[in-house]
Amino acid sequence: MWYNDSVFYQIYPLGLCGAPEENDGVQAHRILKLADWAEHIERLGCGALLLNPVFESDRHGYDTRDYRRVDCRLGTNEDLKAVVEAFHARGVRVVLDGVFNHVGRGFWAFRDVRERKWDSPYKDWFRISFDGNSNYNDGFWYEGWEGHYELVKLNLQNPAVVDYLLDTVRFWVEEFGIDGLRLDVAYCLDEGFLRRLRGFCDGLKADFFLVGETLHGDYKRWAGEGKCHSCTNYECYKGLYSSLNDMNLFEIGHSLRRQFGSEPWALYRGMSLMSFVDNHDVTRAASVLKNAEHLPVIYGLLFAMPGIPCVYYGSEWGAEGEKRSGDAALRPAFERPERNALTDAIAAMIRARSASPALREGAYREVLLTNRQYIFERRTEGERVLCAFNADAVSYTAHFDAGCGLAEELISGQTHDFGAGSELPPYSVKYWKCER
Repeated sequence: MWYNDSVFYQIYPLGLCGAPEENDGVQAHRILKLADWAEHIERLGCGALLLNPVFESDRHGYDTRDYRRVDCRLGTNEDLKAVVEAFHARGVRVVLDGVFNHVGRGFWAFRDVRERKWDSPYKDWFRISFDGNSNYNDGFWYEGWEGHYELVKLNLQNPAVVDYLLDTVRFWVEEFGIDGLRLDVAYCLDEGFLRRLRGFCDGLKADFFLVGETLHGDYKRWAGEGKCHSCTNYECYKGLYSSLNDMNLFEIGHSLRRQFGSEPWALYRGMSLMSFVDNHDVTRAASVLKNAEHLPVIYGLLFAMPGIPCVYYGSEWGAEGEKRSGDAALRPAFERPERNALTDAIAAMIRARSASPALREGAYREVLLTNRQYIFERRTEGERVLCAFNADAVSYTAHFDAGCGLAEELISGQTHDFGAGSELPPYSVKYWKCER
């Protein structure tokens, strides 16, 4: 499928486009700015664009007011359609954020409940008790998402709610031509709803992609036959940066072996989980890594490990941002995309991945692992690539059985001879495509 072969590029539109943090009701055509990034994203080598919320909301996009109208701070439905068309013209697929677990207090059906109470035909769209009260003094209690009462939990066991959301997805496909959805807090979604959504989308558009936001637990609960095609791999996200910070590559090695290894107990062999080094909810890689020299290494791991890689806007040139400074620090406005040595290195790694079936879909096998060096194999029936990483400040000569004499290094295009050991320069990434 196209999504297994793609590298995703994630943008938080309300942030990148410089929209006011609160919905001021003033329409501005800010989202058209995204079309100006299409050339940069294509040049980087990404084949899919993931957009965080774009529809009318109270504040940050995850507090939806209207699922069928683009947020006035971003523009109009026609603007979003033009943006999707601009990316499609460059061969880049577009995936939107589906926020189906909860809505904002400004959501039209919840406003009706606040006004009409028991008489509202929408009172069963939410989990409500008229025997209590809310901290907003609504005259009734309702369930909010994880204690955030500005986020009103939808009743996904109500057929009317499910029908409305499925009709919304149909509207998005017909109106904008989107290619998939990221399901916000998929770990909270009712499983019956998730299966209904998958079946509906399978019949709506060929190759429509569903990726669920999941944090911990068994990812097979949300991804697999009849559910999401993929889900976010937070276990390996944590392992990527902390193994470099602690100079203990055994951590990420353990996670990759546990998830994708050849042993019978490997959890997710054959699954394509979405991998990342940062996103709109966590500290950026350039801020979380203690050593800036590790930036190329962490991205080298990202593009070589099993999964569907996703790059967060701005991080490809080393933009910083810390979670402790608030969400706005993670979702800044940029006037235009930038390019530097890190960007060029990432683009070269993406090109290598795009040209290599083994890097995209090959089986995983650990070859060599120390605290500071790591070599693993990705292998298909027709290709074998050895992925080598040195996180140390000094060179390292690796001695191991490569199973061949010569290899093509896919990032640089140079020939590599395994004969007298393989030297890994400081902070280096190598993808060695072995001769058959």
